[in-house]
Amino acid sequence: MTVQPFPLVEVSGAPRQRGQSYGEQAKARIAGSVDLYAGNLDRLGYGKADIDRFTATFAPTLKAWAPDLVDEMEGIAEGAGLDFSSIMLVNARTEVLQLARREKGIADDEPDGCTGAVVMPEETRDGELIHGQNWDWKAECAETSIVLRILRDEGPDVLTFTEAGGLARSGFNSAGIGITANYLESDRDYRELGIPLPFIRRKALEAKHFALALRVVAVTPKSGSNNMMLSTAEGYAVDLECAPDEAFALHPHNGMIVHANHWQSAVALSKLRETGLGEVPDSLYRDARVRKILEARRGDVTTDDLKASLFDDFATPFCVCRPPLRKEGGNLSATVAMIVMNTAQGVMEIAPLPAVNRTFTRYDLVMDRTAADKAA
Repeated sequence: MTVQPFPLVEVSGAPRQRGQSYGEQAKARIAGSVDLYAGNLDRLGYGKADIDRFTATFAPTLKAWAPDLVDEMEGIAEGAGLDFSSIMLVNARTEVLQLARREKGIADDEPDGCTGAVVMPEETRDGELIHGQNWDWKAECAETSIVLRILRDEGPDVLTFTEAGGLARSGFNSAGIGITANYLESDRDYRELGIPLPFIRRKALEAKHFALALRVVAVTPKSGSNNMMLSTAEGYAVDLECAPDEAFALHPHNGMIVHANHWQSAVALSKLRETGLGEVPDSLYRDARVRKILEARRGDVTTDDLKASLFDDFATPFCVCRPPLRKEGGNLSATVAMIVMNTAQGVMEIAPLPAVNRTFTRYDLVMDRTAADKAA
């Protein structure tokens, strides 16, 4: 697999116009994203009619909840020369794959991993908040992901790393609000269908204020559990461990938040049952490894220190920075990308497949706190 920097796609204008431009610029990578997940479903015995069936279950709710994002996805489909259900598949792939497996009684053998961290300004050398994560998922996504810069007329501009065709994954906006996310699982999952996760992350990144971004993540109903870490360049962060119908807040300890793929909130664990550790037992030490490295640098943490913690290879291959590993079910898993952000400076650095490549590419966004008031 060739390691290349993730291409930058810049879009502007109205939602449908943005989508068309996105689809045209990232056409090949979007097709790769669709083929990857359609192939996963094919191996489970599902065809195109099933993709249409699964994705259609989300359409009415999404049209009511975020009609602008539906317009943008329709534009992406047009620009990429694909049908709408293919773009929905990319943006609801976690939920669709889970529904498909549950329909056939097949266990999930490829959870979307990740280890994330935020370091508060009081613990960094430059007095600026640092936020980053490793995204552990299908190694093939190193060739089907992009960085998307969205210049918006109706609110803050957005810079996000995402799978091609996706609305958002990790990133920040010009108001200084950042987000990363990690897999979680509980016994409350998939009792009902909620809003797919990329839509929630995108809406959080469109928020004009940190409190409004937190509200989007905390109160929006979800199909399954997920952990989302939100930060603000003003100097604070909150981690929200989300069950489908409830969110549990974790605040910085010793000037940082570190999270992997198991529940940490004592309140959450008193109310629900952790069901994901069978697939990610390494989560129990990954966050501790990152925290240990960062705490040794308290008061002097730099982005290089955060990178060093995320490069940790203790207990490889089940480690913080995971090399490509073929799992029993055939899935090729890896740390697909390391993303490190300084939102005060408007900088995101990303290394594809960091276990085998330590070259970062820098992506920038013009930061303007007053940009948050463009639509006020």
